[in-house]
Amino acid sequence: MSRILNLVKLDRKLKRLPDQAKAEIKAGMEAAANGVVTMMKNLVPTDDGTLRDSIGWTWGKVPKGAGIVAAVKASTGSDMTITIYAGSSEAYYARWVEYGTAPHKNGGRFAGSQNPGTTARPFFYVSWRASKKSAKRRVRKAVRTAARKVAAS
Repeated sequence: MSRILNLVKLDRKLKRLPDQAKAEIKAGMEAAANGVVTMMKNLVPTDDGTLRDSIGWTWGKVPKGAGIVAAVKASTGSDMTITIYAGSSEAYYARWVEYGTAPHKNGGRFAGSQNPGTTARPFFYVSWRASKKSAKRRVRKAVRTAARKVAAS
């Protein structure tokens, strides 16, 4: 999860910005999110594509069953909250692919048999960590561009 320092100060500035500037900032946030999502989709192991297709970003809340990579929230009442996620009700196993599973004894239908576990095949946080600097840079550039446009008008 990302954390924004001086959130109150940022919130005051965002309230002063006109809608045009907010649109510019949203475009920068979308570009940053698209970069992270593209990297995640390239790194995720694919069998039938369900997990790959469950990766995305949204404004606001994520779909049920999804895990959150990063959520950047401008303020409590703001519509500028973007969330990057992976997994869905069909791709519920996203966390097992990301972290792997430990060897264990099966229950249920195959009770008593030994499951060897699976090795981790990270795609989720690896992509975020690799893209974090460029994502922040894109958003900062969008904020600067928007501020210049507001100052010029």
